[in-house]
Amino acid sequence: MTKDKPETKHSRVIQVAVPRPLHAVYDYSVPTDLDIPVVGSRVKVPFARTITIGICVATCVETPHAKLKDIHEVLDDEAVVPAELMALAHWMTDYYHYPLGEVLATILPAAARKGAICRIDPPDHWRTTKPIFSNPRAKTQQALFDHLKQNGTCAGPDLIASGFSRQTLRKLLEQQQVERCSPPIAPIDETPPIPTDAQQRAISTVTARLGAFQPYLLEGVTGSGKTEVYLRTIAPVVEDGKQVLVLVPEIALTPQTLGRFARRFPGVGMLHSNMTDHERLQTWLKCSAGELNIVIGTRSAVFTPFAELGLIIVDEEHDSSYKQQEGLRYSARDLAIKRAQTNKLPIVLGSATPSLESLYNVQLERSIKLPLPTRAGGAQMPKYRLIDMRGQEHRDGISTPLERVIRTHLDAQGQVLVFLNRRGFAPTLLCAGCGWQATCSDCDARLTLHRAPRGLVCHHCSLKFQVPENCEACRKNSLLPVGLGTQRTEQGLMDLFKATPIYRVDRDTTRTSQQLEAQFAKVNQGDPCIMIGTQMLAKGHHFPDVTLVAVLNADAGFLSPDFRAPERSAQLIVQVAGRAGRAKRPGEVWIQTFQPENPNLVRLIEQGYAGFAQMELQDRIKMGLPPAKPMALLRAESPNAKDAQELLTLFKHQLSVHKTEHPARPTIELLGPVPAPLTRVANRYRYQLMVLTTNRKQLHQALASIKKPKTHYSLRWSIDVDPYDSL
Repeated sequence: MTKDKPETKHSRVIQVAVPRPLHAVYDYSVPTDLDIPVVGSRVKVPFARTITIGICVATCVETPHAKLKDIHEVLDDEAVVPAELMALAHWMTDYYHYPLGEVLATILPAAARKGAICRIDPPDHWRTTKPIFSNPRAKTQQALFDHLKQNGTCAGPDLIASGFSRQTLRKLLEQQQVERCSPPIAPIDETPPIPTDAQQRAISTVTARLGAFQPYLLEGVTGSGKTEVYLRTIAPVVEDGKQVLVLVPEIALTPQTLGRFARRFPGVGMLHSNMTDHERLQTWLKCSAGELNIVIGTRSAVFTPFAELGLIIVDEEHDSSYKQQEGLRYSARDLAIKRAQTNKLPIVLGSATPSLESLYNVQLERSIKLPLPTRAGGAQMPKYRLIDMRGQEHRDGISTPLERVIRTHLDAQGQVLVFLNRRGFAPTLLCAGCGWQATCSDCDARLTLHRAPRGLVCHHCSLKFQVPENCEACRKNSLLPVGLGTQRTEQGLMDLFKATPIYRVDRDTTRTSQQLEAQFAKVNQGDPCIMIGTQMLAKGHHFPDVTLVAVLNADAGFLSPDFRAPERSAQLIVQVAGRAGRAKRPGEVWIQTFQPENPNLVRLIEQGYAGFAQMELQDRIKMGLPPAKPMALLRAESPNAKDAQELLTLFKHQLSVHKTEHPARPTIELLGPVPAPLTRVANRYRYQLMVLTTNRKQLHQALASIKKPKTHYSLRWSIDVDPYDSL
């Protein structure tokens, strides 16, 4: 009988996490002609008949394997995933029950995932090194030298735009006539306003504990000056040589916020999906090297490495954009809190309409509330008024009373914002003869009629169809557009207010931040106009001349079966209402509703968002729903409905066994599996299983007990911890 040989450490064996949906890391041998990679560096390894880029997560590991595959290449001398982010990746793997390799792939910028060299580009600003350059035969070189001499430091792209070439630059560089240099530091050209007493209290509270972990909820009404609090809180952090992460929910807000911050601080960078892969990588590297003081970015910016992080700010913390809805379903807000805890620094969560999760944390004394109850600069909060639409005449969604109010504000040289959170012309194309409706061939959803360009569009799978001349069921020429979309209301407004400029802001008209900025530039000229748009108008924008906000259909959101629908609807109404009366002129908000007695709407109007949120939170606690109880959604989808249902049934059985084996632990509630409210999308059937517990640790233990079966590639499933959308 022989004894098993103990596993031993091998100096040239490493563990690699590969970007595959596999909950394992893999041992590889390092050939003697390669250096041992450091933890957090990228390596090229053979995997499943391909060569892939993985991340080294451990070195000198113990292995029972006698023969291992060799790594092919070490791509980095230093870690591209620093120790803090590596620890965060391991935490995310456990919390979101997601493979480590794919977590690390999510953290890395796309260019780094593809193998790009992780090196900061040399500066692309140029200046002369000598007082004189004289070469009559090199006319282009002479012209470029004279240009730089006359204009001082110039950016490379500006020189190219002026007609010079990179080749000419290189020739002057070779002759040592010019040199690269850092861009000139722009002068700080903004005189900060004097903070209000409430602003100063918030600033002093945060800055007094800069070296300790503490979440703060900056609850300020729209227009109360939350950004000024951010700026003044950041100032001592930057002065101390530390860095700041600022998260914003939308790409459109990033350039706007960047401009405001850049006028107050040097070294401000940004991260968002409209940047190229190379630009994002450069910001990542510069921040890691300590070359940037502040990084402003959307959701994925939460993974930015910092040389010395001193403060985190999450603006509009309630916004659903912070929750990733595909793949690794992380919450950037929650990860920001985790990073603040790890680094022992404060985090400020700002919102006029805080999430119930954040309010619950205040109630449990996990977070400190910093109220800003009044608007800055003496501006007044808008007044709310309801229009009962029952029996009311209207034209393309604009009732007669609302038309009169709009005319009054336009005549007074005010601007009007009309809010309708549904794009397209009409959400339904219906036959008046037989009741047939145009539906998507691949989804359980009605097609939306669009006028420009004309067609029927599925807003779930993006399929497009031609508009039929006749009903496809009875063949009669009796098709009618039913319901309202932004295109239809825009046409109605153009018919009613022919002499007034009308700007539509939705995903169809403003696909880029540049298009959005162009629209807003026209509005901010101050002339009377009407904006019609979706929730894109509700987030953080400042329109000083808007005196009227009209909400056309306040009922839609409150009628959703999702338990979060009342909260989201209230937030949206308050946020869009907050665009009115932000300057010297008073504002008002008119809300059209077919249910003026709706208790949620009445509570919101009479008690404000704070009163509404408190009652809604109490209701959630009574019903045993988040945030009172932690929750996870198991989702499955397949071309075959039975396959998706059976997989979740298997998971439910496994969770039930776990529950039986641990009777002393807190209760586990299992609801489902049931079809998703929109069951079929893109010819795939969707089912879901809800898991609720009274204890977060118990939730993760239960989810960890799930044994993942081998399934056909067409059957996909996911675990969504702390889901934002339960539909």
